[in-house]
Amino acid sequence: MQIDPRLLHLSPLDNVVVARESLAAGCVLMLDGRAFTLAKDVQRGHKIACRSIQPGEKVLKYGAPIGSAVQTIAPGEHVHLHNIKSDYTATHIIGSPAAEAQ
Repeated sequence: MQIDPRLLHLSPLDNVVVARESLAAGCVLMLDGRAFTLAKDVQRGHKIACRSIQPGEKVLKYGAPIGSAVQTIAPGEHVHLHNIKSDYTATHIIGSPAAEAQ
């Protein structure tokens, strides 16, 4: 896969890439020879879809599933809690006081 140097593709199995630096909305990224314009800011370390991901499909990072898409995620779109759910931790408790106490 040809990839923008501001992105990191951790495994050939992954359907996401990782931002090596914070990227501003409107930034144009190259993923496998196609240009994508970011609709929203993406912080360093956050994920971006490198292909279309359908609802219910596993999101793969490091070649392993980290969650499931809850809506269609377009190539070049930020992948985070707003469009995936963890297969391991209920999203509604991440960052909650109850989760912090555990």
